[in-house]
Amino acid sequence: MCLELFTFAFYMVNIKVVNTGHQPLPAYATPQSAGLDLRANLDESIVLHPMERRLVPTGLHIALPEGYEAQVRPRSGLALKHGITVLNTPGTVDADYRGEVMVLLINFSQEDFIINDGERIAQLIVARYEQADLQMVEALDETERGSGGYGHTGVK
Repeated sequence: MCLELFTFAFYMVNIKVVNTGHQPLPAYATPQSAGLDLRANLDESIVLHPMERRLVPTGLHIALPEGYEAQVRPRSGLALKHGITVLNTPGTVDADYRGEVMVLLINFSQEDFIINDGERIAQLIVARYEQADLQMVEALDETERGSGGYGHTGVK
């Protein structure tokens, strides 16, 4: 058996950022991290009560290249340890949006959670996307799965 090794070159996307806050620019925690850590940019701490949701500012405004989006995703540690997650996950930042990147957090725990200035509250993932050209047809092609929906493939 012949085993071939492939080397992939990573392509860095240039993103223009205006930082109106006082936190450093987001950074990758490790060389192979997919997400940039977003930090809360606050004048004073926020108390997030159980089942409360709140938009948390980051102070960041970004200009993504055409054909790219940024996804705001939860941080797994906040979700596991404190029940804090991004409500509209993933939140989408479109390439033509120039407003402040905000993070919509919700507290699913039974305890108050304090969001402090500079706290890492979410991840930002930059990804390419394709736009679809929807075409009206009378019927769709048949597949083995057909119209089987939620949980259908797990039923034997």
